[in-house]
Amino acid sequence: MNIRGVLIEDTFAEAFGMRGARVIITARDQRWAREAAHKMTGFATSVIACKVEAGIERELAPEDTPDGRPGISVLMFTMDSDSLAKRLIERIGQTVLTCATTACYDGLPNAPDRMSIGKPLRTFGDGFQSSKVIGGRRFWRIPVMEGEFLIEESFGKVNGVGGGNFLILANDAESALAAAEAAVDAMRRIPGIVLPFPGGIVRSGSKIGGKRYKSMIATTNDAFAPTLRALTATQLPDGVNAVLEIVIDGVDADAITAAMRAGIAAACREGVHSVSAGNYGGKLGPHHFHLREIMAEVA
Repeated sequence: MNIRGVLIEDTFAEAFGMRGARVIITARDQRWAREAAHKMTGFATSVIACKVEAGIERELAPEDTPDGRPGISVLMFTMDSDSLAKRLIERIGQTVLTCATTACYDGLPNAPDRMSIGKPLRTFGDGFQSSKVIGGRRFWRIPVMEGEFLIEESFGKVNGVGGGNFLILANDAESALAAAEAAVDAMRRIPGIVLPFPGGIVRSGSKIGGKRYKSMIATTNDAFAPTLRALTATQLPDGVNAVLEIVIDGVDADAITAAMRAGIAAACREGVHSVSAGNYGGKLGPHHFHLREIMAEVA
């Protein structure tokens, strides 16, 4: 399969199940909603070391938020339900509660599986907090020096998918980065996904475990490292001198499929040799995203 001169390799991206939540942060204006969202999603690229993967899903207009103010939608993913609740409590408490003018709402109100988030955070009010039920949803009003912080008591969680990915194999670093940036711009228009790595792009793609350091969970993906071409079993075609990876987390497999289709299509441009994906022979996770199936309608 070939799209605008770029080979789409006959392989698949292997992804795994995660637990996900959507947090709606509102504020007096978009500046302060964005400040809270950036802090909340900081150091959240990989569960390997960060314990959580998170990102900004999209900006919200006032007519799309519960309180009619500008907002940001954040998606957060962990490997299990208990750790998802723990990470939400930590991050909302430290980065949204502390941020000027913000309020915090559940972005999955119809999800039947619920987590108690606002209730444990209410204790910051030291007994001065109060609650109110509106439309069957309970909210907590926590007094702060600026006024009050409003947070919903319970948040929904869903079975998400983590680790969707594709690799951009390019002639040089500049071409790889230009293609990856174009892919990220296209993918961020797709609802239900986040790209948790810096700028949505990963330069340090990894393999499971290590050859020399057996205690490592993940180490450099030497098969795709251009400087190791002569030292390892390389998977790089001749002429490929830079590889960048895009990693996607989503609320479901359909969202990741749509994002991969948009991103790969945008990445097929001058200077790119081929598009591949990271898989581990089907041993890592149950979700397999076959590149040629995804890109069939584009091709």
